[in-house]
This record gives sequence, structure tokens and C-alpha cells, in this order.
Amino acid sequence: MATPSGGRHLYFRVPAGLGLRNTAGETGRGLGWKVDTRAGGGYVVAAGSATPSGVYRAADDHAQAAALPGWLADRLAPPPPPAVSAGPIRTGAGRRDRYLDVALRAETARVTGAPKSQRNACLYVAAVALGQLVAGGALPEGEAWQVLRSACAGHVALGAYSAAQADKTIASGLRAGAKRPRRIEDAA
Repeated sequence: MATPSGGRHLYFRVPAGLGLRNTAGETGRGLGWKVDTRAGGGYVVAAGSATPSGVYRAADDHAQAAALPGWLADRLAPPPPPAVSAGPIRTGAGRRDRYLDVALRAETARVTGAPKSQRNACLYVAAVALGQLVAGGALPEGEAWQVLRSACAGHVALGAYSAAQADKTIASGLRAGAKRPRRIEDAA
């Protein structure tokens, strides 16, 4: 597709069930400078859409999108989750609550301080971390939701994403975190 500014958008057919990630430019996880990708849940502007910059139009008379090349599917596959110790986290005697407080503050800071292009990704990572604590019985799920919603409220107010989109990201992150529970125990 041709953009009003002279850019190009390439569309590919993707096999059902292939979980690909969205990327944004050169942010360490992107494909390169000015190369953004959108997959499931990603937002695109389709041919025929009009913006203040002009109209997006189909280019080169391609009636059907080509199949996604395997090398590109490999680059867009989510990275494997990091290895996590199955054992509990042991804190000093009486330090469990302090550990939780520091963890909550760290994840809040991750979300509130997220760079513009990484706001949703940072919210997801924070939700995964808190989801691990919820699944390990260290944190009530309602508290995790409250902390994450509060942390991303400024981004919602700026229009970075809607409250519904934030809730979807939080729910997804909590589910992913639940697959790798983290238990916290005071040392005896």
C-alpha cells in the first residue's frame, strides 16, 4: 500500500494460530529503522483511508497479499520466556512485605516511565511480573489490577491506548505470569 507521505506498507497472509508480535522501529526488538510491524491486535490504516496527510491507496495492483516469508515469521516470533527458578524467593525474616512493596514500586515505575513507543509493552511486562506474584499467592489479583490500572492511567489520559486496551494487556500479562508463579517466603 502507498502512504500519503510516499512510504510503503506491506501486507502478508499469516497462517492461523501463528502468534506474532508487533514491533516499532529500532527499539532493540524491532526490525530496523522506520520498520514497524503489526500482527494480532495491531492497528493498521487500510487502503482507502483518508487522513489529513492524504489518502492511503493500494499499490501495484496486488489483489491478494503474499504469504509471510519464513525468515520474517522467525524474526517476529515472540522471544522465549526467560528461565525462572521454580523455587520460592526467600527474604530475610519479616522482609516479605518489603519485598512486595519494592516489586510493586518497580513495576509501577516501569509503566509510568515507559518510552512513548513502548508503553503497551512495558504494561504487559509489568503485568507478567505481578501475575507471577498473584499465582504464587504473594499478591491478591485485585491489588495487581489496581496497581497496574493506576500506573497506566496517565497513558490512557494521553490517548496512548484506551482503558479497554489497557485492561486487555493487563489480563494477558497476568495470564502469562500465572504460568510461572513466584512464591515469596520469609526465611525461618
